[in-house]
Amino acid sequence: MQFHETPLASVVEIEPRRFDDDRGFFEETWSRPKMAEAGLDFDFVQDNHSFSADVGTLRGLHFQAPPRAQDKLVRCGRGRIWDVAVDIRAGSPTFGQWYGVELSFENGKQLLVPAGFAHGFVTLEPETEIVYKCSDTYAPETEGALVWNDPDLAIDWPLAGEPVMSQKDAAAPRFAGFDSPFRWEAP
Repeated sequence: MQFHETPLASVVEIEPRRFDDDRGFFEETWSRPKMAEAGLDFDFVQDNHSFSADVGTLRGLHFQAPPRAQDKLVRCGRGRIWDVAVDIRAGSPTFGQWYGVELSFENGKQLLVPAGFAHGFVTLEPETEIVYKCSDTYAPETEGALVWNDPDLAIDWPLAGEPVMSQKDAAAPRFAGFDSPFRWEAP
């Protein structure tokens, strides 16, 4: 596995090593020892699988607040997505900044999105599936969201038109005035 730092401290791009042959490929998508060797020690307790039928399906920007905050390891099992993490740790030098990367079945890349970051994605191909690990189970009483098209965040979503999304995501609050439940702690 190769680990690549991003402009947002703690958000990491991971490239599993892929072994191709005439039958297809094999890759190890998660290894506790390899992650720990890279300084990434997460205790994942739940796997989620998301299917989106249409191109332009947008989900996010979501987070779970403490004490049920989630670290996520996101990968695309079929199709392609534009995956985004937004730093929502109050006091962080990168508070309100975002990082996006294309994750696809073809490139095999993954994005590690730690607690303290809002997460969202938009599908770039029809019938796209993502699979992600979480460090805590779903706790609806702690869930939060930020609106996807907030001008204060200015996320560069690769959309040709209006996204396909839930009413809940469309009505999420703006970043301005957001009272984050996360606090940045200097290393």
